[in-house]
Amino acid sequence: MMFDSPDYPCALDEQLFNTWMEKGRESMISYSYLLVFWDEMDEKYLPIYAEKRGEINNYERYGESPGRQLLVAAYDLHSESRVA
Repeated sequence: MMFDSPDYPCALDEQLFNTWMEKGRESMISYSYLLVFWDEMDEKYLPIYAEKRGEINNYERYGESPGRQLLVAAYDLHSESRVA
């Protein structure tokens, strides 16, 4: 399980996360990043894909805003590393 700590709203199934990574890499659009969002209303994680690293800064981060969909983490689709 991912995000399985008091710092996050709930845990994320790692198999689902891996499916999101594969889907992003296989897309016809040349995505480079997977952004994981928490949806406050639906109480679930959502995947959003981005082509450029600069797009990550356009979103409100979890714990810093009362918005509905908040960025929890961003990952490079090719290296699978977490992006700060």
